[in-house]
Amino acid sequence: MGGVRVVSPIVLLLVVFGIFLTLTSKASLARTVIKKPVYDGFVIARVKYGGGGDWYGNKTSLRNLLRALKERTNVKVASEEEVTVSIMDEEFFNYPFLWISGHGNVRFTKKEAERLRKHLMTGGFLFADDDYGMDKSFREQMKLVFPDKELVELPLSSEIYHCFYDFPNGPPKIHEHDALPPQGNAIVHEGRVVVFYTHEADIGDGLEDPDIHGDPPEKREEAMKMAVNVVVYSLTH
Repeated sequence: MGGVRVVSPIVLLLVVFGIFLTLTSKASLARTVIKKPVYDGFVIARVKYGGGGDWYGNKTSLRNLLRALKERTNVKVASEEEVTVSIMDEEFFNYPFLWISGHGNVRFTKKEAERLRKHLMTGGFLFADDDYGMDKSFREQMKLVFPDKELVELPLSSEIYHCFYDFPNGPPKIHEHDALPPQGNAIVHEGRVVVFYTHEADIGDGLEDPDIHGDPPEKREEAMKMAVNVVVYSLTH
């Protein structure tokens, strides 16, 4: 005779647990997808690096640069607010344009260096500006990122100095530190500048709100024009 089949409590428990795992996995996947930001326009990502240097400096610089891009160019800017990202963040590759500045030490782990290298070799761009004090460590870290390449001073004919505004003498000098001329250094990959590093120039300070450093308007304008050029170059090469 037929009868009602009794399900073992253990089997029932396994079924319930399986359903829980499936729902948890789907929820986790949804969170992962949502976590990745999608921007409709240009974004600047400030890189949070190790080593103790003040990666967070120049607090108003990037906002002012983004505003200038909206006012002066046809670059579609997603927001006037910067984004902060660490190299090992899941969404790191969502940000093609990276910014690094500071006065102190810059340090990357081996994995960070490898990840940054991959990003820059596949379309990413890094604009680094020495606020005065990060030069030695930054050069060391770039050697870790690109052991087969050198930071070289760009010729004055480089498109980065002429793609929007004209800088026949190279990067402007905004702040005086060591009575040395400003330098525009670069790492070039397959004919494209992937790292542009300004030294003895202090472009970042020149981008700040006028009351922060008290720079004269003409110096702030030079810094802004140089930064606009860097962005335009990165978007067209």
